Amino acid sequence: MLYRSTRGKGKAVEASSAIIRGIAEDGGLYVPEQFPKITKSFRELGNMTYKELAFYIIKKYFDDFSDAELKECIDKAYDEKFENSYIAPLTYKAGAYFLELYHGKTLAFKDMALSILPHLLKTSADKAGITKEIVILTATSGDTGKAALEGFNSVDKTKIVVFYPKDGVSEIQKRQMTTQEGKNTFVVGIDGNFDDAQNGVKEIFGDKAFNELLNKNNYMLSSANSINIGRLVPQVVYYVYSYASLLKNKKIQEGESINVVVPTGNFGNILAAFYAKKMGVPLGKLICASNENKVLTDFINTGIYDRRREFFVTNSPSMDILISSNLERFLYEISGRDGEFINNLMNRLKEEGRYEITEEMKEKLKILYGDFADEKETLAAIKKVYETSKYIIDTHTAVAYEVYEKYKKNTYDDSTTVIASTASPFKFPRSINEALNFADSSAADFDMVQVLSKKMNLKIPRGIEGLEKKEIRHKVTCKRGEMRKVIKNFLGV
Repeated sequence: MLYRSTRGKGKAVEASSAIIRGIAEDGGLYVPEQFPKITKSFRELGNMTYKELAFYIIKKYFDDFSDAELKECIDKAYDEKFENSYIAPLTYKAGAYFLELYHGKTLAFKDMALSILPHLLKTSADKAGITKEIVILTATSGDTGKAALEGFNSVDKTKIVVFYPKDGVSEIQKRQMTTQEGKNTFVVGIDGNFDDAQNGVKEIFGDKAFNELLNKNNYMLSSANSINIGRLVPQVVYYVYSYASLLKNKKIQEGESINVVVPTGNFGNILAAFYAKKMGVPLGKLICASNENKVLTDFINTGIYDRRREFFVTNSPSMDILISSNLERFLYEISGRDGEFINNLMNRLKEEGRYEITEEMKEKLKILYGDFADEKETLAAIKKVYETSKYIIDTHTAVAYEVYEKYKKNTYDDSTTVIASTASPFKFPRSINEALNFADSSAADFDMVQVLSKKMNLKIPRGIEGLEKKEIRHKVTCKRGEMRKVIKNFLGV
């Protein structure tokens, strides 16, 4: 299996090379030359453990890894770090199946891929005989940062630098990052939003002089964002797992189509569902749920992507994004894999802030359904699900649930539906309290965690137990233009 750039230039590379590089030389994203097919029956897949299924799916994409290499990566990733033995359990509540993707160490779906990426990257580097130290450079809207820091903490021959919007994440998300241990970790708050952080990181990847400076000092850059194919492919697994689990538990018939709802900002998580569909999983409509930063909703409904709009800081901060990087991979597929056309679109987005796709692509766009939920609707959805099922969902999952309700009302489609539940409610206690009113609104976030646990009879996840008492180790902040400077200071170059 070889990987090419979405922008059409450069030669095809093996999976391990694509994982090491993160971004293609022409600034595009790596995509597989073709989609592998699922050849086993879903009944057979339903009898596999999560680890066994992960091996079956990932091996199809990363076939330059030996069985032993890949199994070792998977065993190290999906171990006791996950508090649920199913890794990604399905729970039926309030009329839908919630795919709980937050049982990892950092309580967010990013753990599903960022637990394995460091091992994939290290194995890839060893295979390529790379002796340079790999510097992971990542922008986060809240969850990727902590999951990447945790994954790469103390991994040999790596360093990790995370940039986050210092006023654009929840108190618990910020504390998770700024208390991170490990000599190879570095966390920086940016004066700006996630797009500022992400654009800054992309510019650094494309800065030849800066990369040459690092090279001379025995460093090379790589990425832990979902722009890295090594992060995207492991996410495909849990959509296959969902379908096989529903079939095994006789919730659907063989071959029956199911819908998937994903709260999304950067488009990576719903893209993984699209990849699963291309592999042969009977997925029907892919429902893309946005918050008030509804650039994706507008794009899906018009075929025009326009980032020139007001940016909102919302109660679902991981979706506060106006430039959805992974959409580029989807556009590449629906354009008939026209790299030159995609390159022109991305240049237009950079220079003019907008682009429009062709009529033919707009037809293919109909595989997606797009809608959004505002902050009030998000809180109302949390309340509704709790009152209906005594089940507590976080704000991002609530956006997905509200959009699912709108979808059913607009289409009368009552197909079996899986909602990607992307974060634990314990990460956003203040917003949960606004919806359910279980604590004094003047209480600190960490006090609310205790009350949420006690009143709702929920166990506090290990990942945030005692977090408020941990020492804050990362205090550096910077403006977007100072990102190179703080990286050089951290690396001593």
